[in-house]
Parts: sequence; C-alpha cells; structure tokens
Amino acid sequence: MSSPLPYWVGVALGAIVCVVLCVACRRWPGGWTLRAGRIIALLLAADAVTFVISPVVTGRWSVQTSLPLALCDVALIVAAVACWLPQWALAVELTWFWGLTGTLQAVLTPDLTASFPELEFFEFVVGHVGIVVAAFYLVVGLRRQPRRGSVARVFAITVAWTALVGVFDWLTGSNYMFLAAVPEHASLLSVLGPWPWYIVSAAGVALVMLLVLDAPFRLRSARSRR
Repeated sequence: MSSPLPYWVGVALGAIVCVVLCVACRRWPGGWTLRAGRIIALLLAADAVTFVISPVVTGRWSVQTSLPLALCDVALIVAAVACWLPQWALAVELTWFWGLTGTLQAVLTPDLTASFPELEFFEFVVGHVGIVVAAFYLVVGLRRQPRRGSVARVFAITVAWTALVGVFDWLTGSNYMFLAAVPEHASLLSVLGPWPWYIVSAAGVALVMLLVLDAPFRLRSARSRR
C-alpha cells in the first residue's frame, strides 16, 4: 500500500463498530439485532458481488486472479449467509473460526496493492473487516456459540477446500490461497518455511488457532455440567 493510514483508519472504524454492536446486542437484545445482522449480510453480499463483477467491467478479469476461491472470499459469502440466517449453526461456526484465523491475519498483514480511494481498496477493507465484525456479532453479540466437535468439522472443511483450490492452482498456474507462493507482502506464511512446507506448517498453526478459539466454549460447557 502506498499510504497505509487510510487502511488502518478503516480497520479502526470497523473495530469501533464491532465493539459498539456487540455491547448493544448483549445489553439491549431484541428484534433489532436480527435486522442489524441482515444489514451486515447485505453489505458483505454487495462486496462479494462487486469483487466478481468489477474485473469484468474494467476488462481485468483473469482466471488466475478474479475467481472467489481464496478462503477469505468463501468466508465472505458464508458470513453473509450466517448473518442473514444466524440459526444455521455450521455457517456461524465457519464464520467464527475462519474470520478469526485466516481473515484476521489478512487484516493485520494485508496483501493489498490498491490505495485509497480505489475500488479494490474498499473491497478489501469492507470484505475482510466485515467478516471479523460478523464473527463477533454472531458469537459475542448474539451468543451463537460453536457446537461440540466444531473444530473437527471446520478443519475438515478447510482442508478439503484447500485441496480443491490447490488442484485448481496447479491446473491453471494460479496462486489462490497462496498455495503456490507466499504473498508479496509480509505475512504469517513468510515465516513458516519454504514451499511447499509452509502449507503443512500453516495447517498446523490453523489447527492450534481453532482449538484456542474453541477452548472458552468447551471450558464453559464443562463448568456448566459440574
């Protein structure tokens, strides 16, 4: 990014919205909380549609870069569905775990070449920060906690999706999910070893992070059974 200040301002604003929304949902529950979730869902869905359409409109569409195959792209769609239908437990679990592992890491170490006020800049900020906001809204604000066994389910789905994207990358010469090369900008993958070993290392780190994110709910369940 040529100027990181607008990006971090956007992240800070998203964090403020997230805290205010979660506190309000906990203190003043009611029908308005579901309507707030649907507003988030519409914003995320609009961001996803824009991501798909904008390369076509501008003539920059490419099979190597323009398909919604990255995990954050899939998480964007899943988070929109979860905010619209918070009773769908699996969508909530995927949003929570994907949002606070891969997407949060992408927020903190953004692989973003566009600068403010380019459209791609807003797509990145709204999409990535929006997923994290959705995760906290669902689990902290609405108290939709992951079920027992959610780590195994989410990890299996993640590995299966990664394998499919890896095959696609190999067939098309793409680098979705950075399975063929690390990001240009510094990220967690940059310190996990050379290709392809950083993929295995990343899977191990992801599993540990999933367990950490799940631990508070399992501890709470254990205390409630005593």
